[in-house]
Amino acid sequence: MKVSGFTFIRNGTLLGYPYIESIRSILPIVDEFIVNIGPSEDDTLERVRRINDPKVKIIQSTWNESMHDRGYVYGQQKMIAHFNCTGDWAFYLEGDEVVHENDLQTIRDNMERYLLDPKVEAFAFNYFHFIGGADTIATGPHYYRTEARIIRNSIRSYHPDGLFFVVMDRNKKGRYPNAILLDVPIYHYGNARSVKSMQEKNERVAKYWNQKPAQFLGYRIDPRLIKKFSGTHPDIIQSWLNKESQPHYGPDPDYIPNRKDKRYRIEMKLEKLFKIDFGKKHYKKIY
Repeated sequence: MKVSGFTFIRNGTLLGYPYIESIRSILPIVDEFIVNIGPSEDDTLERVRRINDPKVKIIQSTWNESMHDRGYVYGQQKMIAHFNCTGDWAFYLEGDEVVHENDLQTIRDNMERYLLDPKVEAFAFNYFHFIGGADTIATGPHYYRTEARIIRNSIRSYHPDGLFFVVMDRNKKGRYPNAILLDVPIYHYGNARSVKSMQEKNERVAKYWNQKPAQFLGYRIDPRLIKKFSGTHPDIIQSWLNKESQPHYGPDPDYIPNRKDKRYRIEMKLEKLFKIDFGKKHYKKIY
């Protein structure tokens, strides 16, 4: 079995991504890692080169700056990396996602177990969405609670955006992949970065969604849609958390919920009452 890891990144340092930690987190279980690096104004390329691991293969790409439709430029860059993967499985991580070292063997074992089972097209993961720092995670249904991150590399798939996969076994209509949901979390730190880095990110990426940058003055979150994180962070991310993440977030007891917050509160009550999940899933769970 051969496993490819892949990602894309641009201005990773400037925008506060833990992209080096992300790459390193799964290097032990992949045979190659494709990194598609866009034109950057910082040391992103140099830092990836300094990983100095023969598994890491760097692609330098250009971006279509006129593509402002729903973040599709991210899907384009993700595909560039994916289409250079040569493994039986392709393991995608975004630049702010990290895997815990304690879960690596479980992931590798499942790829081995289902390698010859064509019904299994993907593996999905649970998610810890850290928000406002490393101590708090989002719980609302507007955050995807699970997502497919490993795809069988011998099926026809493409990427409408940076988040998920679509399988094209018919030319006219795509579908989500058939996946096994592993009892393994992805640690997502995108909303744990410092306020300064988040401000920079918002300024630079809004145009890809045909939006004006929203002013970001700090993390303000409905206290009913978050909870305290009680687990342990991956070892690889500890230094980044100490140096780059937002300091401890304290929920605002005087927070006034907006219309969306109120809707999410109702949905969470219904979820608890009827044992349902309003979160989005971009895969079909099997087995």
